[in-house]
Amino acid sequence: MNEYSLIQLDVRDGVAVLTLNRPEKRNAISDDMRTELIDALERVTADREIRALVLTGNGKGFCAGGDVAGMQRRMDAPPGEVGFNGWTRQQRVHHSVALLHGMPKPVIAAVNGGANGLGADLAMACDFVIASASASFTWSYIHRGLIPDGGGMYFLPRRTSLATAKELIFSGRKVEADEALKLGIADRLSTSPDTLLTEAVTWAAELSKGSATALALGKTILNQTFELTADQVFAQGSQAQGICYTSSEHRESVLAFLAKAAVAKG
Repeated sequence: MNEYSLIQLDVRDGVAVLTLNRPEKRNAISDDMRTELIDALERVTADREIRALVLTGNGKGFCAGGDVAGMQRRMDAPPGEVGFNGWTRQQRVHHSVALLHGMPKPVIAAVNGGANGLGADLAMACDFVIASASASFTWSYIHRGLIPDGGGMYFLPRRTSLATAKELIFSGRKVEADEALKLGIADRLSTSPDTLLTEAVTWAAELSKGSATALALGKTILNQTFELTADQVFAQGSQAQGICYTSSEHRESVLAFLAKAAVAKG
C-alpha cells in the first residue's frame, strides 16, 4: 500500500501502520512530508477495511517537530508576506492534526524515541500512547519563541492538568518515559523497544474488534465531551444510537444472541 517516500504506510490484518520516514532528520515534518501525511490519513480514514491506525517513527526518533529548513524559508520571506504565509502553513498543520484526532477509528501513537514540539503534539492527537523506555516528550516551542501550534494547548491539559500543561509548555523541559506514564502523557510503556510496534498493533486490533459504526460515533462524541453540556452529549448520543440501531453490526449481533438463547432453551 505504500506509495510514499517520506512516510511508510502498511496494513497488518486491518491495522494500518503509518511510519514517519525521515530518520536522518529524526522524522522532522517538512512541507512535503506533511502533504504525504495528509494524503495517507485521508486514505486510512476512507478505507473501511482498515479498522485502526498506529503512528510511529523510523529510526531513533518519533518526530523532532517542524523542519528547520521550513523555519528558515519562513524568515527569509518578504516582510509583507510572513504573516499570510504563516497562516497558510498553519492551515495545513491543523488539517493534518484534525485528521489524526478526528479519525473515526482507534489511533495509537507508538512513540519509539524523542517526540519534540509538533512531534509531541501529534502523539497527543492520538487516542492512546504507548511509549518505549527510550521515548521522551518535549514541548520545546518556547525555546524558539513559539507556542504549541499542533494542538498541544488543547490536548495536553486534557491528558494531564491545566497546571501541568502550563509547566511543561512554559519550561519546554523533557519528560522521560516513566514520568510521561505518571503524568498521563503515555498510557502504557512497552515491555521492550523491540516489541513496541507489535504491542501497539496488538492493542489497536483489540480496540477495533467491535462495531466500526459504534466506534466511529462514540469517538466523535467523546472527543467533544469537555466542550459540551450533559444535555448536548445525551442529544448527540440519542442520534448516534438511532444510527447504531440500523447498522448491520447491531442486527447481526442481536440475531446471533437470540439464536444462541434459543438453542440454550431448547
